[in-house]
Amino acid sequence: MKSEPESYSWADLQRDGGTAWTGVRNYTARIHLNAMRVGDRVLFYESMGPKAVLGQAKVTRTAFPDTTADEPGWVAVEIKAGAPLPQPVTLARIKAHPALANMVLLRISRLSVQPVTPAEYDQIVALGQ
Repeated sequence: MKSEPESYSWADLQRDGGTAWTGVRNYTARIHLNAMRVGDRVLFYESMGPKAVLGQAKVTRTAFPDTTADEPGWVAVEIKAGAPLPQPVTLARIKAHPALANMVLLRISRLSVQPVTPAEYDQIVALGQ
């Protein structure tokens, strides 16, 4: 999940402990939200400033109607803050790592909710140690 820190930052999620991931208005991202299941692991990426994965979270509630939407069909999920990465994994580091060359983040960078394979997830976490 990707957010601009001015809207909702990793620090905000850590402070709040969890949140409803609302406000997504992209059809492809909506498909990804609908596919999420309780317990799915999430990487939290801030898309401004250093552009980096800063921490982990978990899905605690599957897709439900987004109350911030003006029209039906838009959904949100709830996530719970997990562990921060000891070292942020910057976009530059992701681009430089051959095992991450096929990440959606590198191909469709504007998408706010993106699938990540288990191998990509584990690699990002390892890079953040």
